Amino acid sequence: MTAVAEAGARRAHPGSQFPLGATPTAGGTNFAVFSGIADAVTLCLFDAAGRETRVPLPDYDAGVWHGFVPGVGPGQAYGYRVAGPYDPARGLRCNPAKLLLDPYARAISGEVAFGPEVLGYAAGDPGAASELDSAGHMPRSLVTDEKFAWTDTSPVRRRYSDTIIYEIHVKGFTMRHPGVPAELRGTYAGLAHEAAVAHLVDLGVTAVELLPVHQSVPESFLPQRGLTNYWGYNTIGYFAPHNGYSAAVRAGRPGGQVAEFKAMVNALHAAGLEVILDVVFNHTCEAGPEGPTLCFRGLDNPAYYRLVADDPSLYYDTTGCGNSLNAGDPATLQLIMDSLRYWITEMHVDGYRFDLAPTLARQEGGFDQVSAFFDLVAQDPVVSQGKLIAEPWDVGQLDSYDLGRFPSLWREWNGKYRDSMRDFWRSHPIGIGEFATRFAGSSDVYAGRGRRPSASVNLITVHDGFTLRDLVSYDDKHNEANGENNRDGTDDNRSWNCGAEGPTDDPDILALRERQSRAMLATLLLSFGVPLLLGGDEFGRTQQGNNNAYCQDNEITWFDWSAVDKDLLAFTQRLIAFRKEHPVFRRRRFLAGKEARELEWFTPAGTPMTGADWADGNARSVAIYLDGSDAPDLADDGTPMLDDDFLVLVNAWWEPLDFVIPPVRDGLTWHADIDSYDPAATATAPPNKPGDRVSVGPRSVTVLRATR
Repeated sequence: MTAVAEAGARRAHPGSQFPLGATPTAGGTNFAVFSGIADAVTLCLFDAAGRETRVPLPDYDAGVWHGFVPGVGPGQAYGYRVAGPYDPARGLRCNPAKLLLDPYARAISGEVAFGPEVLGYAAGDPGAASELDSAGHMPRSLVTDEKFAWTDTSPVRRRYSDTIIYEIHVKGFTMRHPGVPAELRGTYAGLAHEAAVAHLVDLGVTAVELLPVHQSVPESFLPQRGLTNYWGYNTIGYFAPHNGYSAAVRAGRPGGQVAEFKAMVNALHAAGLEVILDVVFNHTCEAGPEGPTLCFRGLDNPAYYRLVADDPSLYYDTTGCGNSLNAGDPATLQLIMDSLRYWITEMHVDGYRFDLAPTLARQEGGFDQVSAFFDLVAQDPVVSQGKLIAEPWDVGQLDSYDLGRFPSLWREWNGKYRDSMRDFWRSHPIGIGEFATRFAGSSDVYAGRGRRPSASVNLITVHDGFTLRDLVSYDDKHNEANGENNRDGTDDNRSWNCGAEGPTDDPDILALRERQSRAMLATLLLSFGVPLLLGGDEFGRTQQGNNNAYCQDNEITWFDWSAVDKDLLAFTQRLIAFRKEHPVFRRRRFLAGKEARELEWFTPAGTPMTGADWADGNARSVAIYLDGSDAPDLADDGTPMLDDDFLVLVNAWWEPLDFVIPPVRDGLTWHADIDSYDPAATATAPPNKPGDRVSVGPRSVTVLRATR
């Protein structure tokens, strides 16, 4: 039991309802928390020994309970207790026995210790409130000092068309990195270390997309299996950097994660890298009706969560995680927008990737393109200027797949691109037209609504699914380590093991896997749109066939820097540098009318593609001509960005194929720049002229550049 002291000299004076959270000043701290259903809210202050002092908040204005407590400053640990109705049948779940986190806490100390103490209901009787005090099983909110000596005075703000995103996990990226000091591995400080930053800079990516860094809590069943929620898609604190990724917290400095996170962003910006956060505003870790009461549920359950209209004891779940945040409620919308602004203004991040984003656009009915959330984002002078990327699907609704339906301000993970390119390179007959459409920016999805190719965030692999190495090494998922008898994770992998399941010593199979990897990397980094590269794919990272490694905080997910495929890494670096050098591969508009001739398509015989050629479902090869002489783009200063001409020769057959150089322009001589079948072959490849034949290896991409 936690020792409890009366308020005594600790008394809250009338405070301010704005801003929400704990705001320290010279004389004390203002506390403000939302609950529109509470009868009373008590602030609970904790000393270093864990002794609790309870201070009733004296003021209530428009749903906000608040008070100013003199003498309280940064470092103070605190929480809330809410007295009010407990009636799950009406969706009301207040219980003063439960210590609650502050939804606006800037830092959180400690972890949840799962047990009956953190449940809001009595054992065996969900209709009765639990009398067990949860304070001894709960982390604490912390008052923080926001001051930091920033040096990133000029935001990077790179155009989408010039962006190359690299998706990583803060911990996994450096946990085994030999160049990062042991005490910093797996932390924000580790990611900021020069050895970690050097890999990002040498690779050439322009933005890191971090898997969730908001304070999260594992599902209650995972610790029982010796596992945890490694990915972090189980948020409890939308303003707090996760304390498990902090070297300062490891060293015994609670709250140090805030300055450490800022220092990480500062270091990444100094290296020219943007920072994008993967955010989870679709659900929280409090799960369904039988989940723990840690924060939102105990404060104002109907405001923060979508409840089933005819049975508010249940949660409307479009996430598969037990609950969905109520983005139609003003208090929840304010929480989301305040969080988004906070991380941009105070933590200096550059944008967001929104997990299961359609859930945020669901109010009374289905997905709504003019939802309150979209309106607020578009009108916000801070958030609207950041990068906004949607995962355009959620769970279980008739309109759960909403690719192409997001407002023009947004970019979207392109699941059609992923599926088509996986199928194409494993020689499934999807049709050459499908490949061409995806390669050229998915105009069928975006052009009709006046959007650009950069609306498409192109991906082949991401954290959710196989890594690239596993995509070419396994036909089936191997998730046994997750403890669910391999039932979890998708079965729709569209993978091909190239002849053997998993590790093999067969040199032919290994060579084929390497060629398949290079072909897909070349496709990704040459396609129109915004490429998203899964961290580690550039050097052959494996998860041993696990396609749902959300709970594996170990060698399965940590980058193995001792097993880097240096040849694959060098090839990826070359592809990224090539894309950055040539604006013709970064076009910001779809081509129509006369401009359409700047992008032409030819058969391997060197003849223009016809309707019959496009309709051939068995076709697996095409030549793509890109004309760089008509200024495919403009520089920031408005000057034309002229480029060379290119031919991209794509052969997804399992045998070599000769391509005839088409007569696209007089006087051109073509030289090989990229060869995914044999990267070294470009050094000795002879020049070619129109009418010459160029042999393209099986399942490979060759890029020719024209000189005059």
